[in-house]
Order: sequence, then structure tokens, then C-alpha cells
Amino acid sequence: MWIKTFAAVMGLALSLMGGTVQSQNFPIPGKTMRIIVPFTPGGQTDTQARFLAQRLTGILDIPVVVENKPGASTIIGAMEVVKAQPDGHTLLYTIAATAMQNPHLFSKLPYSVEKDLTPIMFAATSPMILVASQNAPFKTFSEMMRYAKENPNTVNFASTSAGGISHLNGELLKSNGAVDIVHIPFKGTSEAMTALLGGHVHLLFDGPATAIENAKAGKVHLLAIADERRSKAAPHVPTLTEEGVPGVDMPGGMQFFGPGNMPPDIADQVNAALKRAINVPEMLEMYRTGGNEPMLSSAAQHKEIIETQSKRWGKVIRQQNIRLD
Repeated sequence: MWIKTFAAVMGLALSLMGGTVQSQNFPIPGKTMRIIVPFTPGGQTDTQARFLAQRLTGILDIPVVVENKPGASTIIGAMEVVKAQPDGHTLLYTIAATAMQNPHLFSKLPYSVEKDLTPIMFAATSPMILVASQNAPFKTFSEMMRYAKENPNTVNFASTSAGGISHLNGELLKSNGAVDIVHIPFKGTSEAMTALLGGHVHLLFDGPATAIENAKAGKVHLLAIADERRSKAAPHVPTLTEEGVPGVDMPGGMQFFGPGNMPPDIADQVNAALKRAINVPEMLEMYRTGGNEPMLSSAAQHKEIIETQSKRWGKVIRQQNIRLD
């Protein structure tokens, strides 16, 4: 279960904190480390990466820079890392789509997760929250389910893109909750949020930071969280399992990868450097303010999580026959 995995990961992460990161293999003195962010500058992922770059510069005593390579469901950024040398100096800082969803959404994906990317760390989880428009004819999850079952195919849910995590969570809710709700895809978060706040759609699986912020402003209702346990940022919001819909507990999150064929000792050294960079109050607060929960997995644990979650996402995608090419 996700909770047991999370507990084991945190225990090991804390036990490894103080290890050295320097060796004859990594870092290479004077060589710049690149952190590839597959999104445009200024977003949450970019901001986190730039803080970590500053921390890593001091820890490793080498230049560390952030390069933004947005587009194509993180594929452009991933390919930048796939083509790099596996010496620990090129990292991909990305979300669940890269390794857990893209392999099932694209029939001609230009990289193999198993061969072309090396898992280094699952840094923080990011469970989605189901929110409802203020104009929706319900304010709680139980009210929504009752209304949707009494009025089939009248309740709709927005997604930020077809095949994205907000779409897939919606499909999981439909199948596991045995409820007829209609998917309405939008082109990006801004469009989906505008439609929700304007009352043009009823539901959206949103990231925790914006969901909580909009709820505090009285713009949305928080119905349930797609995780096995409640969020520390919104402890009053029940999980979908608590609401009687199990299996919708596959949170995304922030992850680090290196190129394929990276020697395990280098992957572990990079992992140790990242742990030191992240495990400071400023970075931990940055994660939690954004609705993320620090995880700090080992490279081996990251690989195991990918394998487990990828199978689960793949099942949903196949059942719903979702393709992006």
C-alpha cells in the first residue's frame, strides 16, 4: 500500500541523511550540472528546481543550472536527458506523466523508461483534490454522488488536457464509483480553471495548492482527496476511500531521473546530494505550501514505485482507450 511504502521510504531517507556525496566518480570537478525542467519558467516546478540548484551548487562545489525544455507532455525535456552522458551531471525534474503515464498514452514514445531513464528519487507526492464549482448543485462528495446517480450524464468534470492526471483521476472516479459523469477536456490549466470558476463545469481534479487557495477564497468546494490518507495541508478533506470509492489513490509527484545506464553508485551519490539539498526548512516548506508531501526515496525505491504505479495507470488508460497519438 502507498502508506506503507511512504513510511518505509521516509525511514530510510532519514537514516541516510548525513552521508557524503563526493567520490572519484561524482561530481566531476568543474563540470556543470544541468537540471532539466520540462515546463516553462516561473511555475512551481521551475521555482523548486532553481532553489535546489542553488543548494546543490554549495553541496557539490560545481555550477548547477536549470534549463527549461517545455512541451509534448514532458517528452521534450525527457529526451534532453536521454541523450546526455550518465555521469550524474544531467537530471530531469519532472512529474508522474513522464514515467508512469506516457508509456501507455503514446504508442510511439521516443524513449523507454526502463532503458533510457534512471530513477534517482521520488522527491514529493502531490495528491489531487476533487473540487466543485460554487455554482454546482452540491457542496459535498456524498451530495455530488447522489445528484449524479439521480441525474445520469448531467454532472461533468473538466480536465487540463486529455490523458493528463486530472482526466485519468476523473475516469477512475467514474469506474470505481460507478457513476456517470461527463469528461470535458480543456487546453491547459488556465482554461479548465476559468470554466470551473465561471460555473461552466461542475468538477475538476486540481493540484492541492490551487485547490486549497481557491477554497479559502470561497471560489470552490473541496470534496475529496485522491490519496490513501488526508492531506496535512487540508486535514478536513476526506479521502475518496473514506467516501466509499477506493482505488483512486494514485498521487502524482515530483521526481528526479538521470540518463539510462547510469552506474548505481553514481545514482546513489546524486540521490544523497539531493537529500541534503531538500532536507532544509525552506525547501520542505516550499513543498508543503504547494500541497506536496516530501518523500525523499532512494533510487531503488523510486524504481519500485514507478513499476507499481505505471501498471495501475496503464490499466486505467487501457480500460478507457485513451491515446494521445
